[in-house]
Amino acid sequence: MSDDKPAIEAPTSLLQISAFDADARENPHPRLKALRETCPVLRDEAVKTWLLTRYDDIRATVNDRTFVRQPSKAEEGSLSRMLANPDDPNGRRSSILFQDDPDHSRNRLPLVKAFYARIKKMEPEIEAMIDRIIDAAPASGRFDLMEHIAVPIPILIIAHILGVDESRLPEFRDWSEGIILSLNPMRTAEETAYMEASGEKLDAYFTELMTARRNDPRDDLISDMVQAQADGGDFDDDELRVNLQALLVGGNLTTTDLIGNGVWLFLTHPEQLEALKADPSLGAAAVEEVLRYEAPVQATSRIVSEDREVAGCPMKKSQPVFMSLAAANRDPGKFETPEDFDITVKRSSHVSFGGGAHICIGAPLARIEARRVYLKLFERYPDMKLPDQDIEWRSLPFFRGIERLEVEV
Repeated sequence: MSDDKPAIEAPTSLLQISAFDADARENPHPRLKALRETCPVLRDEAVKTWLLTRYDDIRATVNDRTFVRQPSKAEEGSLSRMLANPDDPNGRRSSILFQDDPDHSRNRLPLVKAFYARIKKMEPEIEAMIDRIIDAAPASGRFDLMEHIAVPIPILIIAHILGVDESRLPEFRDWSEGIILSLNPMRTAEETAYMEASGEKLDAYFTELMTARRNDPRDDLISDMVQAQADGGDFDDDELRVNLQALLVGGNLTTTDLIGNGVWLFLTHPEQLEALKADPSLGAAAVEEVLRYEAPVQATSRIVSEDREVAGCPMKKSQPVFMSLAAANRDPGKFETPEDFDITVKRSSHVSFGGGAHICIGAPLARIEARRVYLKLFERYPDMKLPDQDIEWRSLPFFRGIERLEVEV
């Protein structure tokens, strides 16, 4: 067997690279490498979906605005169509995550403007909140980093930005876990019930907050958005509520995974941790390398809007195209030594936040949070170690994060 052949047989379905598969959940990268090398454009007829794994193909597709996102536009029986809301056939009540223009731009632009202005204004507060949580973690012994640091930091920060009372944070986190199940096209009936109940509770809570902020504006994002609406913003209350939910998920669960994945990577690559501690100016590069190497969001998707060729293959209108961000981020055609986790190497841009009109709205906040956590955490705990343990990865398909991470300090 020649050295240039993949070490394992290439998968034949999307399920074989998703967290539904135990081996892929533990480590999806060998299978993704095999696909990228032998079948970079895969057709999975069982779920009527295409899969791309090469960087250039994925970068071109996420940046191409002729593709659409609304799941109701995907063909029947496809993976994307499973995400469609039957009560909203035109997708008007979808969040910006799944809206197409003109609704997408109409809703996204005012939210981006207000959200980014608030992040810039609150950055010192954000860093102070991170420091407070890390300082409150156990001073010595063994503890779960996810429970004490990676989970509480993002939910506290996004709640503070939105204007949520800190006393409601446990409920807010629980509702977030329910809402993210909307991105699981193969959820169980029990998971769907949890998702729907969480959505109803969040709707009610955001309605309450929006009403309160109209009567008594405060220094928070919800006040910004209801004021923008009063000033002529072209979005209604339903649209604002669903996009606040999307912001909650985007600013919460995936950032938890970015923190956990990063700490795990540094503790399993001690030479990289030493480089970071020796030169804190590498903090920003460290975040980008964690995002490239173990992206919290493993895939994104688009839908073909008309018969055309994509990545060299003829595709039909309404066919979904899933893209493995994880595979793209380790493509040797784009990255030197892609299988090495190395924060000291200047690399090309990763695709972990997607791209184009739908690039992740929470990216700037995630970068601020992760950078501060990595630097502050290893400053407080210079001798942090990773004890022997079985790492359990998140079972949500197309996401990657650690459920529990025991550390010794």
